[in-house]
Amino acid sequence: MARGSDVRGGIDLGGTKIEAIVVDDSNHVLGASRQPTPTAGGPADVAQAMAVAMTLASSDAGVETAQLKGVGVGSPGVVDKQAGTVSQARNLPGWSGTFGLAAALSQLLGTEVRIGNDVQVAVNAEVELGAGRPYRSMLGVWWGTGVGGGVVIDGKLWLGRGAAGEIGHMVVKRGGALCGCGRRGCVEAYAGRASMESRARAQHKQGAKTDLFKIMERRGRTKLTSSIWAHALERDDPLATELIHRAVEALGAGIASAVNLLDVEAVVIGGGLGVRFGQPMVDRILAAMQPHLFRDDRPPAVHVAGLGDLGGAIGAALEAR
Repeated sequence: MARGSDVRGGIDLGGTKIEAIVVDDSNHVLGASRQPTPTAGGPADVAQAMAVAMTLASSDAGVETAQLKGVGVGSPGVVDKQAGTVSQARNLPGWSGTFGLAAALSQLLGTEVRIGNDVQVAVNAEVELGAGRPYRSMLGVWWGTGVGGGVVIDGKLWLGRGAAGEIGHMVVKRGGALCGCGRRGCVEAYAGRASMESRARAQHKQGAKTDLFKIMERRGRTKLTSSIWAHALERDDPLATELIHRAVEALGAGIASAVNLLDVEAVVIGGGLGVRFGQPMVDRILAAMQPHLFRDDRPPAVHVAGLGDLGGAIGAALEAR
């Protein structure tokens, strides 16, 4: 395949997994690879793991990485698209400072790399190709290791001064639970998978009964992934049930508050937990929103992300056009 062909790569960098895909000019997936996100080291180690995932996805598609027209990346943290840097990606190992991710990956892959915010690129993909297509205004809520968001107004992402859509850091309880951002009472402090795991570990040490960590050990994991939470809920695990209920209540209050401000037509819920739990959990979130909606007679449409687990990687590939 010639270098000039419109075959692009997309990498969704998450707290527990790295999803890499190769797509054609119609955004059909030609190859894919999923690798665990490193739990130790630093940004350079994460970049190396991303390069491995992209190389495997390219091999699956029958191309070399240098033949790709470009690679887009959806990354957590503070993203400077022009500089190609990522800062303060707190859910990744050793990533408290600024790292030139685009340059590092470009050197490893032999092609141009563009960086975008992970949730913003995923929300953009939902607007263009997924559940957001029928709407001119939308709030995207990505429920995973953290809780991210994206705001769509008049069919376009609203970026503000660069940090718009951070619904995970809307305060739902003054002086509440400590968030990974260092503040208290954020939605993410109750609903982010990392915060939920931290609370589960603390309560388990205090004697709370749960199979969460037994399931984790049996699966050879070191973190409570979306699938582990899902399996624990299927077994009516008491601690998992309690913490998911707590998360849903926080999400409901935070999303409703954003809807009260913006009056969007729709809410699309994605991310590892959002996609894994699917529409039944989305319906629970809508029910939790209802008491907080100013116009409770006309709630927004609430959907699970239409592009599923690959939405973040597809959105990243759109960045490489």
